[in-house]
Amino acid sequence: MRWFTCTPFAFGGGPDFFARDSGLLCRGFRMIGVESMAVMPGERKPEDVADLIRTDYANLESAEWWRAHKLDGVVLYAWGALRYRRVAKAIRDSGTRLVLNQDSSGLVSPLSGIWPWLREQAVLNGGMASPHTTIRSAVAIAKGLTLGLLRTEPLRAVHLRQGDIIAALHPDAAENYRRLCRIYGGKDLAARVAVIPHAISPSLSYGEGSLAKQNRIIAIGRWDDVIQKRPALLTEVIGRLLSRDSHVAVDIVGNLTERIRAWHHGLPPDAARRVHLHGKLPHEEIRRLLLAARVLYCPSAYESFHIASAEALCCGCSVVAADMPTLASVRWFVSRDSGTLAATDDANGHLEALVRELSLWETGGRDPMTISGIWTEILHADKVAERIVKVIAERQNPR
Repeated sequence: MRWFTCTPFAFGGGPDFFARDSGLLCRGFRMIGVESMAVMPGERKPEDVADLIRTDYANLESAEWWRAHKLDGVVLYAWGALRYRRVAKAIRDSGTRLVLNQDSSGLVSPLSGIWPWLREQAVLNGGMASPHTTIRSAVAIAKGLTLGLLRTEPLRAVHLRQGDIIAALHPDAAENYRRLCRIYGGKDLAARVAVIPHAISPSLSYGEGSLAKQNRIIAIGRWDDVIQKRPALLTEVIGRLLSRDSHVAVDIVGNLTERIRAWHHGLPPDAARRVHLHGKLPHEEIRRLLLAARVLYCPSAYESFHIASAEALCCGCSVVAADMPTLASVRWFVSRDSGTLAATDDANGHLEALVRELSLWETGGRDPMTISGIWTEILHADKVAERIVKVIAERQNPR
């Protein structure tokens, strides 16, 4: 078999690219014996690795170019963006099977479900935290209900109709896309939606010989993104947890802000010693921290998938986050005795969820081998590649 992955944007093509998303899935196909290359536009870069094809962007919109590669299928990572619909059409017109990866919660349209969509639009734009964010939220909602319905939705329908499989990242996203696709193309299009998560590196797993888990929490994020990652909520919750639990330690990974450093500096000495500010770390160092931690804490307001949580599960951690439609991936992640959702999306709710989760670890209610065993079978790159091949085969040969 011969499957390519494609990202129609000129990212760097070095080892980091092949550590996640379309690059990692390319490696996943190879793990199961399927010939695979990753495709991106642009000039070849010095860091590009051998299993990357660079080509002119015009070729991505050419059915003849795709047909010449004689492929069984392509997984297109185009974020559902309308501007890449011609790439999807070219692949489909070449006679090649097409899997459309949808890096989204599925609430991309008011047609997905008006009330969840309204809530997500407000969250994405900062809600009513200030006059500026209130206006921005109102403009986004008005645009979606007018220009979106008149222009964006017909073009999105054209894009999605090209896919043999519309790949949703988790079960809630799949339901949202099925609802949307019924409107776009009836039952047949809705039947093309399948749960296919982002691939996680097989190097991330907790097994025999792994070190015993420590009483540690880890949080990973771009902490300068105050709307999405909510560093103020992170520091408030962790500060209160440190006061309540005199033994727990915390690792904070990602680009640190002055506010986070100032918060850490202002902690009581004992609490400050138990908080480790790491900044950005290479993948292997993050792996080491995940293997040691019991819980990954995600204070985000929204995530399409939250790869850090998925990586943590594979390393035997459980997950704590808010229970919101904008974090529906985490609803899935905690569904296998592998985490806790906060009852309320505020510091009190998040704190109580962390306290409960840590207590479950202390009393034997969480097992890292079990958590890792469940989620590596679902999320590792080779398992995701196997699922794609299986779903395509089932569509070709329905029972």
